Amino acid sequence: MTPFEMSNQTHVTEFIFLGFSNHSSLQGIFFLIFLAIYLTTLLGNTLMMLATKVSPALHTPMYYFLSNLSFLDICYTSTTIPVMLVNFFREKKTISYEGCLSQIFFFVTCAGTEGVLLAAMAYDRYVAICRPLQYPVLMSVEVCVCLVAGSWLCGLVNSVTHTALAATLTLCGPNQISHFLCDIPLLLKLSCSDTSVNESVLHVASATIGLSPCLFTAGSYMLIISAILRIPSAQGRRKAFSTCASHLTVVVVFFGTANFNYDRPRGGYSLDVDILVSVLFCVMTPMLNPIIYSLRNKDVKGALRKLTRKHGFSSETNN
Repeated sequence: MTPFEMSNQTHVTEFIFLGFSNHSSLQGIFFLIFLAIYLTTLLGNTLMMLATKVSPALHTPMYYFLSNLSFLDICYTSTTIPVMLVNFFREKKTISYEGCLSQIFFFVTCAGTEGVLLAAMAYDRYVAICRPLQYPVLMSVEVCVCLVAGSWLCGLVNSVTHTALAATLTLCGPNQISHFLCDIPLLLKLSCSDTSVNESVLHVASATIGLSPCLFTAGSYMLIISAILRIPSAQGRRKAFSTCASHLTVVVVFFGTANFNYDRPRGGYSLDVDILVSVLFCVMTPMLNPIIYSLRNKDVKGALRKLTRKHGFSSETNN
């Protein structure tokens, strides 16, 4: 950095979000859409957590993981949407420097944890289908707790590392973020100091926390599909596949949108396209997960019906 650049360096105290700035006349509509998505996400994932807790039929490892996934999705979506909703009514859409680092910490924690947790759920399905006789031992309560705790630990270690490194960056003007949230790659673009360490750690994390769970999940499902195809009866194959169809759909949605969000070429894309892709990854995925799991799952739908009847949400009466 030259002496002239250092003399013009400013201490950034807040960031201005440019996301949705090209559509100022639609702020009210955007607010209603994202508010509906947020409330749907909270309701769907809360009901899923309650259903897995109160229904004895759902007291299995698969639904234990699903309950944790629902809690994670609530945390995940709550790191971005509330700030976005507030900014829809502000002429200057800002977030403080400390708020930006906090958002990065929670966002990276939840995203990293979800990838590892989905890999743990893939392992659960692999054991259930490929090694059913050993399932009670390989997927005991202790193992399930360790897998969930390990998922959170991976996400936390990854997030603490990125956030700590981001806090050391020297940030100069402008303080504008071409997005609706704070993220590590966006912050690196605003730095006027050396970011080589941050970028190296980002590449390592992308391979370990991002790519490794994806490859592990893909490998697990290759073994699962191979085992299903060896089942002699068509009915048996359908039943086996139905036990992992929902999770496979969630995996495709999560890793597909994540890879498209972070690994696609940046050149030639407009701000609106970047925003749309990030909305699919950060906002839509947490809302879709409980819908996907309840759509064709008789156990989940039965538990949800009992739960809604118990709390008076059903149209049925006791007469």
